[in-house]
Formats: sequence, structure tokens, C-alpha cells
Amino acid sequence: MSFKLTIGRDYHASSAIHRLNPTVKSACALLLILASFFVQTPVQLAFFCLVIGALLVLAHISVRHILRSAIPVAWVLSILALCNLLLVRGGTTLVTAGPVIITSAGVWAAVLYPVRVFAAILIGMLLMLTTTPNDLGKAFDNVLSPLSRIGLPGHELAMVFSLMLRFIPTLSADAASIAEAQEARGGSANHGSLVRRCRALQSITVALIASSLRHAENLARALDARNYVAAAPRTSWHQSRFTFREAVALFVTASVIAGIFTLSTTIR
Repeated sequence: MSFKLTIGRDYHASSAIHRLNPTVKSACALLLILASFFVQTPVQLAFFCLVIGALLVLAHISVRHILRSAIPVAWVLSILALCNLLLVRGGTTLVTAGPVIITSAGVWAAVLYPVRVFAAILIGMLLMLTTTPNDLGKAFDNVLSPLSRIGLPGHELAMVFSLMLRFIPTLSADAASIAEAQEARGGSANHGSLVRRCRALQSITVALIASSLRHAENLARALDARNYVAAAPRTSWHQSRFTFREAVALFVTASVIAGIFTLSTTIR
């Protein structure tokens, strides 16, 4: 059983995407993810895939690392493709075998929706891999800062988001250690009957919950030791700046979105 996750773990490299303002980078990623759901035609899909490929090249992230991180979602996307292939009706009938009917619309749906979802996941992964959890927390804090001005806990929500990103790899490592310890004692969750696997998973879950509570208690003590006050005003040592690089990123994002909508109206 694998508990290795890439969420909350940035990929160290020197690229223009890594050096982008985290707030602008997060906004661009969110806009591209939203734009992916407007992809409907083969030309739009090819264009969007080329854009994502170019972004991965600019980020200097190895394709092997990306694919290894995307393996957990491959099974879900495969099931999605199969369901679309068998359930979507329309267009020309290609195969008829008893209750199984495959049409051209089903084939296109089996290609479009999984690839589109995978593209959106890649954009999210690219944001996570090129931005440290601390910078993501700052970006989230900048976005929610207007809430603090009207009395809502904007900074507290941003801090919770930042801590969540920081603790995901920690809990992943704890889960891997607990699973290895269970396997050394003959309680592997990968072998044996279904009942035995469920019991092993139950033991891992209980131990992981106990570990999470211990981390939370240690974090609370660390915050108290540093005299942390939730509502206190704060400043940042490194101020975010909007430079020519960020302007180019916004222009490219707007151009990609405009290209997607332009292709939908010019090519049927």
C-alpha cells in the first residue's frame, strides 16, 4: 500500500513559473482550471493539451515525476472513460454486441472528459509543485485579506489552509511508517482475506488518528510558546511584488482562455 503523496511538497527547480508571484500564479491556475471545463471540440482539446505541455516544460519538472504523482487518479479516470464509452449515446453506432452499444459520441466522451479532468489535475499539480506551502498560504491570505477588514477570520482561514498543506506530507510519512510497522508484525493490508485487510486498515487508521492528535497538540503548544494571537495584525518579511513577469503570466492566461473560446466559435 502506497501512502506517498506530492501534495504539500514543492519540486525544487529554477524556472520562471517557480519565481512567479504566488498570488498571481494561483489566480492563473484557477482561471485555467475553470477554462478547461469549456473545452468541447478536438481542436480545443489539442490546443489546451499543448498549453499544459508547454507549461510543464517551462517549469523544468520531469515528466516521470508528474506521471508518478498522477498514478492514483489514473484508475478513476479509466473508470470514467469506460462509463462514458458504454453509457453515452449519440452519433454513429460503431459496435453492437448484445446490450453493449458503442457510438461515436460515446468514444468522444470517453476521450474528452477524462483528458479534460486530467488536464485540470495537472494544472493543480503544477501549482503545488512550483509553490512552497508557505507561499501558497501567503497567496490564500492575500485573497482572504478583505474578509479581515470586515471582521471575518480571513487570516485564520488562510493559516488553516497553510497548516493543512504542511501536514499532508507529514501524515503521509506517518501512515507509511505505521503501515510498515504493521506489516513487520504480520498485519499487512496488502495480503490475506478481505476481513484481515479491513482489520489491518482499522489498526492503521486508529494509529494515524492518534498521531494526528499528537501533532495537533504539539502545534498548539508551539503557538502558545510563541505568543500567537489570532486577531493580531501581521506583516510579511518578503513582500509580494507585481512585476513584468506577472503581467506576462496574466496576459498568457488571458490569451489561452481567449483562444479556447475563439476556437469554439470558429471551428465546429
